Amino acid sequence: MMKLSALLPFTLLVAFNSAANVPVNPIFQLEAKPEIGEMVTSSNAELCEVAKGSVDYLNLGEDYDSGIITAGITAQFGGDLDRVKRTLNFICQVEQEDKLAGTESRLMDADFIAKHFDVIRWMPDKNQAQGFAKDKPLLKNIPDDKILLTKYYIKLAKGTAKQTPETPYALYAIPNDEKDLTLEQANADLSLTRHQLTKQDVITGILDKDKLAEPMVWLSRYDLEDSLMQGTVKVDISSGDNNSAEITSQFFNVHRNNGIGYKRNLKKEEQGRYWYFKKTESVMGYGKDANYKIPVYPLVTVAGDLAHLGLGKLIMLTHNGESRLTVLADTGGAFENNQYQLDYLGGYFKNWDDYINTYRTFPDYFEARILLLKEK
Repeated sequence: MMKLSALLPFTLLVAFNSAANVPVNPIFQLEAKPEIGEMVTSSNAELCEVAKGSVDYLNLGEDYDSGIITAGITAQFGGDLDRVKRTLNFICQVEQEDKLAGTESRLMDADFIAKHFDVIRWMPDKNQAQGFAKDKPLLKNIPDDKILLTKYYIKLAKGTAKQTPETPYALYAIPNDEKDLTLEQANADLSLTRHQLTKQDVITGILDKDKLAEPMVWLSRYDLEDSLMQGTVKVDISSGDNNSAEITSQFFNVHRNNGIGYKRNLKKEEQGRYWYFKKTESVMGYGKDANYKIPVYPLVTVAGDLAHLGLGKLIMLTHNGESRLTVLADTGGAFENNQYQLDYLGGYFKNWDDYINTYRTFPDYFEARILLLKEK
């Protein structure tokens, strides 16, 4: 359990932030002497790439994506949007300076982290979690001082260029009736195809029957469900002819959905939400529309409640004296009003069993800390 003496007095936080008219959430508190331990971040170069992509998105401005491009929870600690961006830029500055100097990255030095960053300790909101804890031991057993760290991955699938008995379900581009519409225009017109169909409707083949949308690749039902859940899929595509050995690879990322909310108490096959996809050149994280999303990398990216935390937070995850830096650059349906969980981008995997075999000993709960560059 975290020693309370290591946290700044909560009464002082209330007094300061009430005067500034900023709402206070007591599960987040400034930590005077963080116990960081050994830094084990997998790739500071890739961490920097996610940070740069996040800054680029934040620079689009609050009007572009209000509620996501925001200081979020850090506002109660003086962490305005400019400070969030300075934090991410500093990560890249240090990484690039150390690379040019040929020295070990200072981002792997716990004393350097403690010196240059204010540390906000995040305790889980267990009351929120209990509302979804029925038959879910991971939610029931969240500790008082650690968040739940679930995992997601980049789906690896085998697909075909045409429909076959083994691959009868497609990933579709957005329907034809909104190809020339902006996201705002398409979301406002509820008569469009996308708003009329549930996932269960789509898998009956109605889009093909009436030629309402372009099928980009054909998958098995298992790979379809995994792709819808994970959001990004890399597909090795064959022609669909038994005598053809030619294979091409293509990334697909979620583009627009049918507006049906994700239900945390339903299995993935039972979900009514359906995503239409877009071809991409790499793995993509958050973006309100597929035309502008953040490139992300495994092991340095987390997904979470962007509306509450704010996009682009630098988050340190700690377990058993080892800490890794990540950037909050993605989200998902399970993160609406969720202040007890993050989702860790773990790598490329064919299925959940493949992932579990790799991460069998990886813990389910981590200490979480949001880092803000100290003011000079």
